[in-house]
Parts: sequence; structure tokens; C-alpha cells
Amino acid sequence: MKRISIDPNEGTVGFQIAPMIDVVFVIMLFFMVMAGAVKVEKEHNCRLPGTVDTAKDVPFADEQVISVTAKGDILLNEEPMAAANDKLMPKLRDVLKRVKANCDAAKTPAVLTIASEHQAKHGRTMDVLDCAADAGITDVSFNLVEEE
Repeated sequence: MKRISIDPNEGTVGFQIAPMIDVVFVIMLFFMVMAGAVKVEKEHNCRLPGTVDTAKDVPFADEQVISVTAKGDILLNEEPMAAANDKLMPKLRDVLKRVKANCDAAKTPAVLTIASEHQAKHGRTMDVLDCAADAGITDVSFNLVEEE
């Protein structure tokens, strides 16, 4: 068998710069071509159904709930306003006038809900309506509180 001797200096290949430059040019050419193929997104000015124009103020009703108990007590948003024997209810009148003035200043409707218990007297509900009329509140709805 014949032995082959290998000289370490004989086939030494140095750093080849030409293939490296070719690879860099190919990569640069790839990115230049792909940059032109990117699609530019455009904004479509369309109105979808159900959208609200936010440039205008959206009015929210300021609802106050007046409860008339079976005993004749009057509660405004669960806060006592008048006892059963108080027919004129000056505290309730003042509060309703302030509510109406605040709603007029905010340009929102003042909504009043009168919730009477089943055993409440109708005359007491009429007293509450008189206070609302005195304050200038015209949007009034009624709710009957059912017994549990």
C-alpha cells in the first residue's frame, strides 16, 4: 500500500472574498426587489352601520326615583324627604327645583319616576306630582312596587 504524504502548506486556501461579495449582492438585490412589492395600506373612509357621531353630545336622562311608602313617607333616591304628616313637602320641592335647574343647565331632560307601594294612598302620590309640577318637571313615569 502506498502512503500519501500531505504537506500542510501545499493546499492552503485563504479567505475567499469574491464569493462573500457575491452573496452580499444577492441578498441586497433580494431586499431591494421585495421592498417594491410591499402593499401600502390605505384608509377607507366609510361609515359602518350602527356607529354614532361622536362630535355631538349624547344626552343622558337624569332620572330621580321617588318612593311612596305605605305609611306615607316620601323617599328621593332612598333618602327621606318628607314624613307621612307633611303635606306640603318643602324639602322635596326645593330638591326637585335644584334637579330641574341642573338638568336645564346641562341640557338634559329631568326624568322622574314615582314608585308607590301597593298599599300607598293615591293622595300621597298626588302630593308628589304637585311638587314635580311646581318644579317644572314634566317627564314623569310611574312604577308600582310589588309586595314580596
